[in-house]
Amino acid sequence: MRKIFLFMVVSLDGYYEGPNGDLSWHNVDEEFNEFAVQQTSEVDTLLFGRKTYEGMASYWPTEAAINNDPIVAGLMNSLPKIVISTTLDSDDWDNSRLVKENVAEEISKLKQGPGKEIAIFGSSDLAVSLAQMGLVDEYRIMVNPVILGDGKPLFKGARDKLGLKLIKTRIFKSGNVLLYYQPANYFDNIT
Repeated sequence: MRKIFLFMVVSLDGYYEGPNGDLSWHNVDEEFNEFAVQQTSEVDTLLFGRKTYEGMASYWPTEAAINNDPIVAGLMNSLPKIVISTTLDSDDWDNSRLVKENVAEEISKLKQGPGKEIAIFGSSDLAVSLAQMGLVDEYRIMVNPVILGDGKPLFKGARDKLGLKLIKTRIFKSGNVLLYYQPANYFDNIT
């Protein structure tokens, strides 16, 4: 069975976006970029909610993205993308497919199929929904050494408690700390 993981960058106080959607505080350097290439190379499908999809689709196919970060741009543009949205009208970015209904069923089928891992990059609302459905197998949370004081919390809207088990950590020279978690009952669900 394929695994779905969430990768999200957060501030030390738990925000994934600063006020007004600000992401300028992300602590990105060469080591982070090498990690991003390596992580993206491990997946063969990307899942996005509408807002993140629109943001990614407006950047990665551009000349600026291709010139500034050709490896990641190549991966982002070539990988199959599934956007989960009831309001999006079209999925114009190359290799994209829109799912408007039966989300749990569609994602469950995707996990049962052959292939590499499936990643959710960004898309906190989608991540919360899929987590509440029990469809996220791993949480990769990169904590940046910054306190924002305000913004959008990563798991805003989560209704149910979800116990997690820390399985690995990685410390970056920049001060970023990557925490790998699995749902506490993950190993009970593997057959």
